[in-house]
Amino acid sequence: MTEDDKRPQDDAAQKELEGVPEHMLDQGDDESGESSGLAEALAALRADLDAAKQDVLYARAETQNVRRRMEKDIADARTYAATGFARDILSVSDNLARALDALPTDTREDDKLKGFVIGIEATQRELDKIFGQHGVTRIASVGLPLDPNQHQAMLEVPSNDHEPGTVVQEMQAGYMIRDRLLRPAMVAVAKKPD
Repeated sequence: MTEDDKRPQDDAAQKELEGVPEHMLDQGDDESGESSGLAEALAALRADLDAAKQDVLYARAETQNVRRRMEKDIADARTYAATGFARDILSVSDNLARALDALPTDTREDDKLKGFVIGIEATQRELDKIFGQHGVTRIASVGLPLDPNQHQAMLEVPSNDHEPGTVVQEMQAGYMIRDRLLRPAMVAVAKKPD
């Protein structure tokens, strides 16, 4: 390689090393010392550049993960925003159901109370409709095996008619809001008689 061929390479190396502190360059008196000092400085710069690139990639990945988490949290907040209100209003629904269950059959036929009974039934239907619009659904219980994710066993009832572990009575209805448990169903479960 001639002296003229070396000059463009040396100029390019010098441009890359601009701004590098003097102590990193470690230039020697002879030409071989100068080349090794420049090579070491260039290698150190390349290592720093690789480390910086890696840091940028990690930062981008972390930013992407944070953004995805935030999007999921926002979607969950929108989907389950009515959870607290729905849980509170369930007691109103329970009381309406108890009122309807407590009415004797002859009261439903009485002309004086017929409008009152129809009003309570209409209110119960409207409440169920609104629950459905917001993804609140009743959990099926009676006749099904006990599911600890949806049912809360309150007592065991000796029974020859049902398999042990089968729900035989629902004391309080359970509800789901979309795919999450809003309130477990309180149930009585069959067991083998003693």
